[in-house]
Parts: sequence; structure tokens; C-alpha cells
Amino acid sequence: MTTTVSSRTTSDATARRRRLLELVQSYGVIGALLLLGLVATAFSPSFANPGNLTGIVTAACFIGLITIGQSFVLISGGIDLSVGSMVGLGTVVAALAAPYGWGLALTAPILAGAVMGLINGLLIGKARMAPFIVTLSALLAVKGIALVLAGSSIVITGGTFTTIGNGSLLGVSNLIWILLAAFALAALVLNRTTFGSRVFALGGNEDAAKMLGVDVGNVKVAVYTISGALAGLAGALLASRLSSGVATLGTGYELRSIAAAVIGGVLLTGGVGSMLGALCGALLIATIGNVINQIGSLNAYYQDLATGLFLVLAVVVQGVLTNRRRQ
Repeated sequence: MTTTVSSRTTSDATARRRRLLELVQSYGVIGALLLLGLVATAFSPSFANPGNLTGIVTAACFIGLITIGQSFVLISGGIDLSVGSMVGLGTVVAALAAPYGWGLALTAPILAGAVMGLINGLLIGKARMAPFIVTLSALLAVKGIALVLAGSSIVITGGTFTTIGNGSLLGVSNLIWILLAAFALAALVLNRTTFGSRVFALGGNEDAAKMLGVDVGNVKVAVYTISGALAGLAGALLASRLSSGVATLGTGYELRSIAAAVIGGVLLTGGVGSMLGALCGALLIATIGNVINQIGSLNAYYQDLATGLFLVLAVVVQGVLTNRRRQ
């Protein structure tokens, strides 16, 4: 009897420890974000001004939307290097469509991104090609298409479309409303639907997912299509914000979206992650950029340096926590 009770107590303690490590792995970025905010406020009290905090969240909108799609792909065990070029294509398509109405200017980039993502998904999910090669090739091809369509840049002159990226509702930027709605919907899909369960299953163990009856090919097609569509939406909103379409506007977003997702607790190997963590990862990257701007004496290149350091730290911490959970 004593042995049974002791064994049960040890088992319960191990389960609690694993649960704690899982929470730290998924949501530790929230603590990092709060800590960075406190440090920034200590050195620059103006950091905590409502206007500045609103600016951070607004700036995080574009990388945040891309990070949602990237998170779906990473959790499924893949990677999407083409999203930056899709953002650039989205800005160009939006600028070309803007003279025909704000509705077309908003939806056309989403459809363009979804089509490009669908092609990626079919090559990866059905033709069984490597995600890295497919999306790297798409990065170059999509950028080429955007450059052919736009030349240097396309200016959007007036119209309702530009008010989407620069207007507000109830005193809050439209971009913030869109970002929060997108993350809420993504979290609902990932955590409360059969599709979300299949994404986790695929990323955790593809062979096991097949044995459970998951159509892994269709799931891969879906996550890459989602990623492309959200990159297109980010491009449309960026064009609305800047009143222009530029093929190279999305350069670097593919790496930043991966960094935001991983910093937010999404494993590069797949099977683990949350939308709340991904959102905080995107906010953390936007906060780093804001802090560097507040310092003033540092140029924008330090943002990439700081983001890279956070990414390395996140990968190391995730590796340690994953090993401890398996013990």
C-alpha cells in the first residue's frame, strides 16, 4: 500500500512539473514582454504613454498577421519562407485594384496570397516536396511577379481604401481591431476545431497522424493556403497604411514571422505552440523596434540584432524545457 501511494505521489509530481514546464514554454514570452516594458519605462518614462503603446500594437499588426499563418505552418511541422514576397505582392495587387473600389483592393491581395499559398501547399502536401525548397523558390518567384507588375512602386491617390489602414473605430486603430479579431479567430480554429487538432497531430508525428486517419496532404495544403492569405491581407493593409504598393515592402518579414512565432513558444520541429504566445512574440518584436527608436542614437539594424538574440535565447530555452519534459 505504501509503495502504491508513494508511486502515485511521484507520478502526480512529475505530471505537475511537466505541466509547469509546458506553460513556461508556451507563455514565458508574456513575462519577457512585461519585463522589457518595465525596463524600457525605467529608462524612458514616455514609453508607457498610451499613444506610444498604441503605436506599438499598430506596428505589430503586419508582422502579427503574418505570424498567425506562419504559426499554423510551423505547428504542422513545415516552414514558409515565401510570406515576405507575398506581402510585397499584396501591396502591389492592392494598389492596382484600389481605383476600382476598397472592397476589391482588400480582397484581391488576399485571394492572390491564397492562390500562391495553395500552390505551395499542393507541391508540399500532394507532390511531397520539401517545404524549405518549395517556399524558398516561391519567395523568388513571387517577388519577381510583384516586380513585373509594379516596376518601382504604385501610388494610391485618395479613396476610401487608405482610410482602412489609417482610420480608427471607437478611438482604436482599425489595424488593432483587425489584428485582435484575426488572432481570436485563429486561436479558436487551432484550439477548438478538428482541423486544429489535426495540425497539432501532424506536427507532433506525421506517421502517427496518418494512422489516426488524418489526411496529412490536405492539412498541409490548408495551412499553407492560410499562410498565403494572411500574408496577402497584411500586404493589403500595408498598402492602405502607406498609400502605395512596393514589391519589396515585405522583405525580411518571412524571418521576422518565424522569429515571432518561435519566441512565442512555437517549436520549429512542430506539434507545440499557441496563438497567444505568437501574438506576444509579434508584440515583443514591435516593442524592440520601438525601444530602439526611443533611444535615438541607435539605428534600425540593432532591431535585427536584438531580435536575433531573443530568437537564439528562445530556441535554447525551448530545447532545455523540451528535454526536461521528456525526463
